[in-house]
Amino acid sequence: MHIVLHQPEIPGNTGNIGRTCVATGTPLHLIEPLGFRLDEKSIRRAGMDYWKDLDVRRYMNYADFLEKNPGARIWMATTKARKSYTEVTYGPEDYIMFGRESAGIPEEILVENEESCIRIPMLSAIRSLNLSNSAAVILYEALRQNGFSGMEKEGELHRLHWRE
Repeated sequence: MHIVLHQPEIPGNTGNIGRTCVATGTPLHLIEPLGFRLDEKSIRRAGMDYWKDLDVRRYMNYADFLEKNPGARIWMATTKARKSYTEVTYGPEDYIMFGRESAGIPEEILVENEESCIRIPMLSAIRSLNLSNSAAVILYEALRQNGFSGMEKEGELHRLHWRE
């Protein structure tokens, strides 16, 4: 799986998403312009000591991203979509793209990719979920559909042991 952030604005969200990407072995693709510098303390604080382990790739713009990832199957997360993120089948090499916190993915991109647009259902009283929460929700559904390949699925207690 791949996570793509199109012009993210809030460094803490990108840091949190970066930490989720490290935890899941997911590359993070950042399409510029960014609303912050990647060396800001808030990114490091949100990503904690995991940021150095992140596979992060940067692009000058959306066209540069498409050129460097030919044939990428991209799911576009937007509150404007007609279908839920649970109604699609994710492949192990799919890309899930999210837009700016203030405006989402530009509508010029969305209208060209209507069949790839997905949404997280929510009550109408709220405009959207936090970007890092949305990325985690959809990424984990995609990983679940692919059997959490390569991930640990069981944990152990630190001091005690689970009963048999």
